[in-house]
Amino acid sequence: MAGASVIEPSFHVRRLSRFPALLGALIEDVDDEAMRWKPDPESWAIVEVLGHLVREEREDFRPRLERTLRDPTEPWPTMDPQGDVAKFKDIDGDPKAFLDEFAHERQRSLEWLGSLGALDAIDWDRAHHHPKGFVIHAGDLLSAWPDHDTLHARQIIKRRHQLIERAAGGYTCIYAGEW
Repeated sequence: MAGASVIEPSFHVRRLSRFPALLGALIEDVDDEAMRWKPDPESWAIVEVLGHLVREEREDFRPRLERTLRDPTEPWPTMDPQGDVAKFKDIDGDPKAFLDEFAHERQRSLEWLGSLGALDAIDWDRAHHHPKGFVIHAGDLLSAWPDHDTLHARQIIKRRHQLIERAAGGYTCIYAGEW
């Protein structure tokens, strides 16, 4: 709930700044075939997650937060995360290029956040009334941004787990613990 407690913007900015390195570590040993593997047609391959993260950084979190802080009545850019993965053929993308582009866009986001001055002085309760009928505050956007990173890190970790299970042949990974 917005305003229920005091937001810690520096906490979120630290998480945002550290995620590109974490993302790089999560994928550095994934080969090209594994990068494009999907457990089922509805799931995203790791390379598709990377393409999605680039677009979210460039077209979602930063511009939507910027607009909400500047003028909450200003319309947000439209997005179709599911459709865009297919539209832009992320499955055929270059994982290293996606990772580099994500890191570049994240740096631009951090520079923009730094340009705002004292983050503790910002009115994080500024609210955008979404056309779908919900209200989202600037503080909600800032909080959701690093959490979105975490959700996709979890998605990549799950795919890594599935790849290990697949490579186990007739053996099991149950000794590691339950998923």
